Amino acid sequence: MGLRLVRYVHCGNESYGVLKDGRIIDLPRLYRLRGKQAPRSLEELIISGWKIDEADRLINEISEGEMRRISIDEENAALKAPILSPPKIVCLGLNYRDHAEESGAKIPEEPIIFMKPRTSIVGPEEPVIKPGFVKELDYEVELAVIISRKGKNIPVSEAADYIFGYTVFNDISARDIQFKDGQWTRGKSFDTFAPIGPCITTSTQVGDPTDLRLRTRVNGEIRQDSSTSNMVFNVYEVIHHLSRVMTLEPCDIIATGTPGGVAVFMKPKPKFLQPGDTVEVEIEKIGTLRNPIAEE
Repeated sequence: MGLRLVRYVHCGNESYGVLKDGRIIDLPRLYRLRGKQAPRSLEELIISGWKIDEADRLINEISEGEMRRISIDEENAALKAPILSPPKIVCLGLNYRDHAEESGAKIPEEPIIFMKPRTSIVGPEEPVIKPGFVKELDYEVELAVIISRKGKNIPVSEAADYIFGYTVFNDISARDIQFKDGQWTRGKSFDTFAPIGPCITTSTQVGDPTDLRLRTRVNGEIRQDSSTSNMVFNVYEVIHHLSRVMTLEPCDIIATGTPGGVAVFMKPKPKFLQPGDTVEVEIEKIGTLRNPIAEE
């Protein structure tokens, strides 16, 4: 069994818990109910190597009355980015065959990687801010991997052991700056350009990450509709390649690339994001991450 974990704010208080049947079960309160102590935050939970199976067992053991005492309706809480201070955010470019094709690029022989700063993170429903001098704002739905433990030179066959879970990631990009610079850091590093959420679904709940449907909608119009089966390098291969370059650490976020359908390559002309738009990126078994676009 697995869990969908969220960081949330309710009545001005921040906590974290498990999303189940439209309710958030507060994990610190669940543990106190059983005379135990839980990690102080979702990030601490991941870093500590906390046994998530135990939380699963405790949830299944509590009575209906206890459940009411330690949970709230999801509608009454504001979900936040599940991870705020990752050691690093590593992203992949051109990792979907259909995206490489639409951009006229060759399929890469090795993963093309770049980094985003953690200051670019925002959570569900938080606005993506379009700076006045950015003219070509774009979306990219991506499956993001949350790393569970430190690793270097990880074989493909062992990569699954280093995955805590998965979340939805929107790699917002200023295409005019990206293409002008000839490299991607500046065009993808603005504050608010890394929406993530709404939850982290643990790897046991996701199961096989190599065939998940992922979609983007802008104001309800479907723009991207693909599957992780179109990846050039699958999740396990990505972890292997990255770990040959850099030590992976708990809470690292790896955004594994986007499929075809981005705004910049739309025919007959691009449909870039504008203030007032709403972008929804959705991945099967994880959920939908929605963000409005706002002018700076």
